[in-house]
Amino acid sequence: MVVRRNEPGLLHRVHDILMEKDIVIMPCDTMYGVVGIAPETEQRIADLKNREEGKAFLQLIGDISWLKRFTDKEMPESLKVHWPGPLTVIFPDKFNGTVALRVPDDKFLKELLWVLNRPLFSTSVNRSGEKPLFRIGEIIRQFNDKVDLIIDSGDYTNSVPSTIVDVTSSDIRLVRQGCIVL
Repeated sequence: MVVRRNEPGLLHRVHDILMEKDIVIMPCDTMYGVVGIAPETEQRIADLKNREEGKAFLQLIGDISWLKRFTDKEMPESLKVHWPGPLTVIFPDKFNGTVALRVPDDKFLKELLWVLNRPLFSTSVNRSGEKPLFRIGEIIRQFNDKVDLIIDSGDYTNSVPSTIVDVTSSDIRLVRQGCIVL
């Protein structure tokens, strides 16, 4: 099903769909993303993307205060200015692994996270190994029958994904250059 972003009652509709462990394609700051409640939708999103096993998805969180749910490490001061925004940060998690987190700047997405009070997996709209899709018509053609809802906000031309940095060690390491230049 496809709905326009300005549809009345959309926040509660998306909330209900996600709470059923369904997945949604929606605007996620710089581009469209496939989102679902973490951790319950991980396998369904991986299957949709034909993603290799063991490759984790980033998680969207409501704000910096949610960090303590995932990691004991503090956000480096030099990076705090980029949250909320298109900066994904890889932290050591509480289970001797890592977790990639981002606080979105999109108003609707931030409200949704707070209403859910749960993190959302987020990943680009594409099959693994292919380029992300930015045109809503192509997204609808390829994914309308494979997801539970698509939120149409028009085309995202000239989109650049989030910048990804790793702070699991004492240094900040650039993993992917995106729209934020550090």
